[in-house]
Amino acid sequence: MKQILLTALALNISTLAFSQQTNQYKLIDNYLKEAIKANQIPGLAVGVIKDGKVIFEQYYGAENLEDLKKVSPTSMFRVYSTSKLVTNVGIFQLIEQGKLSLEDNISKYVENLPKDWQNVKIKNLLTHSSGIPNFIAFSDILPEYSSSKTIERLSKEKMDFTTGNEYQYNQTNYMLLSMIIEKITGQSFENFILNSQFSDAKNQVVFSSNALEKIPNRITKYNYNSETKEYEKSTDIEGKKAYPGNGLAITLPAFLKWSSHLSKNDFLNQKTKDMMWQPFEYGNKKNVFAYGWEISKANNIPSYGFSGGNVSAYRIFPQNNMAIVMMSSGYNFFPAQYQIVNHVAAIIDKNLTDAYSLAEESIILEFSKKDNSNAEKNYYNIKTKNPKWNFEDTLNNIGYILLRNSRINEAVKVFALNTKENPQSANAFDSLGEGYFSVKNYALALENYKKSLELNAENTYASNMINKIQDLMKKD
Repeated sequence: MKQILLTALALNISTLAFSQQTNQYKLIDNYLKEAIKANQIPGLAVGVIKDGKVIFEQYYGAENLEDLKKVSPTSMFRVYSTSKLVTNVGIFQLIEQGKLSLEDNISKYVENLPKDWQNVKIKNLLTHSSGIPNFIAFSDILPEYSSSKTIERLSKEKMDFTTGNEYQYNQTNYMLLSMIIEKITGQSFENFILNSQFSDAKNQVVFSSNALEKIPNRITKYNYNSETKEYEKSTDIEGKKAYPGNGLAITLPAFLKWSSHLSKNDFLNQKTKDMMWQPFEYGNKKNVFAYGWEISKANNIPSYGFSGGNVSAYRIFPQNNMAIVMMSSGYNFFPAQYQIVNHVAAIIDKNLTDAYSLAEESIILEFSKKDNSNAEKNYYNIKTKNPKWNFEDTLNNIGYILLRNSRINEAVKVFALNTKENPQSANAFDSLGEGYFSVKNYALALENYKKSLELNAENTYASNMINKIQDLMKKD
């Protein structure tokens, strides 16, 4: 009888767990369908690994909008800057093997560096604290330029800031990391990554920073044209030097397999991963970032990841033995990658609920609607329940997105709401000034730019706009 009771109990527990997983699957699926509709996402793939098992894997939409071929397990999404994660892992594999150190000067591995770059260390490249000029900021650095030719051109520029002092996102850092990988391993960057991290999925991964290159099964990234109200194919071409920073295209099954290997310590041992996820100490004591990884917390539970091109994101939750992959091909209003990852995490584990993030998602969603008459009411309802929450940056971003989408009057209302909520923010008044300037209400534009300058005397843009508006008013 005892054995029968134990067997029955085990079956009940198994049935309950299966029912819970099924319910979670439906909740995630329903949420993603709503997110796709709200953001008009052309193609999407989302996967979740929990306790070593894939508990969610789903595909939505089309690989491209021309022949509407459906997104599938063979579809390769270009993940843009999420590519940096495989570069990070590659560097730490070499560190673990004793072939490299975070404290090594990059001049130990890369020749003909400018004098100011000589004492930049590996750790500064990973943490974007190098101060080295970013090659994407210079239009005369062509896609076909080699890494050495790019360095030669950048040697004419001054350092952006003192090495180690602050975080400033930079593609040159990752070009240099790939050069160091190639120097140490004797392999091309792509081959090293494929051999060390994708040996069981090589046919599901490709490197290319050319959006126009014809690659079978690679998803087309689309940019929304706010004037035509239509999606247009991305035409970005950055060349081979950009591979380690933004060139990876990968299927969802391959990404999930990579994540599983990372969790099982197949790539790196736990001690090395802990080092990789340790916060870097910036000179300014302000920035928070690990060695190539963003650090996020929900209810004080840490997670690590990165995003790319506003269309992809990866997040791993070590304490929860969980990871989430999100890859898409575009959006029409507000970048949704973080919203989607945060929302899915909360569905799977209530302890990972980021109430602020969910509230922000609700605010953005309501303002994005064509009929957004309830948006401000929704905002105040959220603020009433959580008066300490501040959405200044969110409202400012929403306002500018509305402005770019020719919804100018709505933008002005959002900017005005932001100044009301943040009466000491020079930036909020500057944005409201821009809103009024867009509708040619020069009197109110002038008033708000003056208020912005009053709050921040160093706002040269506001002072320039004041002079410009006064000249226009004189002519009228």
